[in-house]
Order: sequence, then structure tokens, then C-alpha cells
Amino acid sequence: MELRDYVRILHKNWIFIAVATLLGVAIAAGYSLTLTPKYQASTELYVSVRAGNSGAATDLVQGTSFARQAVTSYVSVVNSASVLDRVIDDLHLKTTATALAPKVTADSPLNTVLIDITVTDSNPQLAANIANSIGQNTSYVVTNELEKPTGGTSLINIQTIQPAVAPSKPTSPNVPLNIILGLLIGLAVGVGVSLLRSILDTRIHNSHDIEDVTDRPILGAISYDPGAKKRPLIVHADPRNPRAESFRSLRTNLQFVNFGNGPRSYVITSSIPGEGKSTTAANLAISLAETGARVALIDGDLRLPKVADYMGVEGAVGLTDVLIGRTPLADVMHKWGRGELYILPAGRIPPNPSELLGSNAMSQLLNTLTAEFDYVLVDAPPLLLVTDAAVVSKLTGGAIIAAASGVTKKNELAAAVRALEHIGSRLVGVIVTMLPTKGPDSNGYGVYGYGVQNEFEDESVIEKRIRRAAQV
Repeated sequence: MELRDYVRILHKNWIFIAVATLLGVAIAAGYSLTLTPKYQASTELYVSVRAGNSGAATDLVQGTSFARQAVTSYVSVVNSASVLDRVIDDLHLKTTATALAPKVTADSPLNTVLIDITVTDSNPQLAANIANSIGQNTSYVVTNELEKPTGGTSLINIQTIQPAVAPSKPTSPNVPLNIILGLLIGLAVGVGVSLLRSILDTRIHNSHDIEDVTDRPILGAISYDPGAKKRPLIVHADPRNPRAESFRSLRTNLQFVNFGNGPRSYVITSSIPGEGKSTTAANLAISLAETGARVALIDGDLRLPKVADYMGVEGAVGLTDVLIGRTPLADVMHKWGRGELYILPAGRIPPNPSELLGSNAMSQLLNTLTAEFDYVLVDAPPLLLVTDAAVVSKLTGGAIIAAASGVTKKNELAAAVRALEHIGSRLVGVIVTMLPTKGPDSNGYGVYGYGVQNEFEDESVIEKRIRRAAQV
């Protein structure tokens, strides 16, 4: 993926990422509040060796050197049972040396004769008392039990140079640090899950996804309209709507596909059902007719015809009747609107749609219409379900595939493209439908300020306008 893809993913999933980040902060803060505060108190001991009676400098050097070597061993004495048992007795603690030892840490800075003792406890004053008691008892155990010669006085001297005091603030939990860690973890989880979802999501979302499947041109991008079922003919019902403008852009692009090559005929199809091919075909036909072109819209979906319902014309007799020679073409071509748009409905549903659509009669019909009209559009069934669209596309100038954003998968579009290539049919281009109106995958027409004043117009008024146009 390119940088723009990562930016698009982050932009598209920013709400999820923000929620994951806030959740991480909340969990970290909640966890910190449930923890018992811990306090640390520290004391520091100084280890020395008593000089001999001579007081010579060499005695002092040797004593210091010995103390540095011995202090490493004395650090281990701090946590020994000999010291901790005495501390427990002195402070009357209800615990054992084994239980107390994990609360005590001791170390010696490199090349020094110092011992640092730190005690951690939920009671700050008790932590200081234990630390001071450990210092005193470490000195006692070393000088009176470990390093005391028989019948003499120990040469080792351990004294406290920094007594422990009760801390005023707990050392744990570190709430600010935990919150920062929670924020970073939540952010990482949010971004990681978003990237993983994007990698595993094989659906088409924008034009870049189309480019990953085919190098054919993207003829148009149509935004999603939740009210498309109630008013499918948006170009006619609300001409100033941004979605209607998208169909006009599609019209412009299609006009230049075969510029100067005479009449054009195209099959409008899709990979799977529900990608908006029929509404696309109907609105494209209206848009082309608005320019003064003569347009024929054929409902070639002989399995699930929709054009007649969308356009508001009688669909009981149509393409099927013409192909079997039952009805003349002129009797079933319905003029729609004030322009030169004519509708040929599907008619009755035959038992053998593929055979009819691939017949010589269909070829002759298309030749006749192509000679009489500037544009011939055929709404055909999805390519992956039946062969109807592929069969008809061989008889026309090529196929145009509608791919729905968030619905069509890349492998489905690729299979549809292969189905056309397999029979030698031409893929004119792809139309991306159902694009979101906002976000990184949106069409973007809204930013130009096209009016949408009719968007909330009463549906009955719109239906009357459609029926009136069909009767003109």
C-alpha cells in the first residue's frame, strides 16, 4: 500500500481509533485507581574499617580496599533472615522474614563503600521504620556476628549516614505514566486493528481499489442514496442534486469513450445483484437524452426486469415479444419525457433468456436500434450469476460494469472482467456506485455547493412528475 492508502485508512477509521485510544486511557486510569498506593523509604549505610594503632596511610588504603570488597557481601546480608527476624522482633511485625524480604531491596553503587536500602510498603511511616531498623540490625549482625574476632572487637564499622523518613507521596501506581501507556497501547491497538481490517477487507471502496483489478477507465463515481428505491430517477426528480450531477459526469465521460466513431451501444451490468446497475442505466439514459441525443434504453434483464417500474411504463409486452416475432418493435417502444428517450421494457419472462439474448433476432434488433439512435443502453443481469450480459455484450460496443462501494469484492469484479475477456467482449469501463457521501471514499460533489433544495420534496409529487414525463 502507498502512503495515501494508509492516510485513507486512518481517516476512515478515526472514530474507532479514537474510541480505542480513550478506552486504553480509561482502562489504565481505572486499573491505577484499583491499586493500593505503595510508598518507598530509603536509608544509606557507610562501611569502613577501623585503622590500626599506627595510623599509617597504608593502613587506611588497605582498609578502604577491604571495605569495598566486603560491601558486596554485606548487601546480601540485608535480606537475610538474621537481619529481618531482628527487625520483625524490634517493630513487633506480624509477618515472617520470607514475607518481608520481597519488600526490601539493597545495592551498592559501583566502587563505593555505601549500601542503599529501600523498603516498599503501603504504610509510609512503617516503610521508614523498617528501613531504619534494617540499617541498624545489618550493622549489628555484621559487626557482632559475622566479622567479630574471638575475644576481640570487630574492625568493620557500619553506620547510618542517611536515615529513612516517611515519604509524602506514593511511588506507585504512577498514574500519569500508566495513562500515557494506556493511551499509546490504545492508539496502537486502534491503528493496528484498522490496518488489519483494511488488509482483510477485499471489498471495493474507491477508484484505487478498481485500479488494482483492471486498467480499464473509471467512467463515473455515484454516491449512495438511501432513498434510491423510492426515487430511482434522481436526474429527473432532483436535477440539482449532487448525485444527479454525478450521472452527468458519467454521461460526459461516456461521450468521449468512442468520440467520433458514430452510434454507440453498451451493456450496463454488474458482478453480483444489488450494485445499482438498473438505476445507473436509467439515469444515464435520461442524462444522455438531456443533451438532445436519441437514446434507446432496453431492459435486457429477462430474469428480474426493473426498468419498466423505474421509468413508469407498461412492461407486460416488450423485448421478449419482439425477439420471438409476436410484436413489432414500434408497438413496444415507449417514448419517455420531452427528449428523444425511448424505453423497450423486458416484457414477459421467457424460459430461455440466454438463448433469446444471443439469438440472431437480438443481433438484428440491436443493429436496427444502433442505426436509429445515438446511444443504445442495455440493462443486463449480473455477470457472475448468468451468461446473459456476456452474450449481449458481444453484440454491442462493449460492457460497462457497475461496482458498488462496500459491497462488491475485488475477486468478484475480477471474475466479471475475466468473464468478458473469455468470450472476447470489450470492457468499456467501470462505474463505482454507492460511494459514501462523506469521508475519504466519498465522491466529493457536495463541496462544490450544488443545490439540494428538492431533496426533501414530497414523494407523491416526485412520482407524479415521473408518470407525467412517461406519458409525454
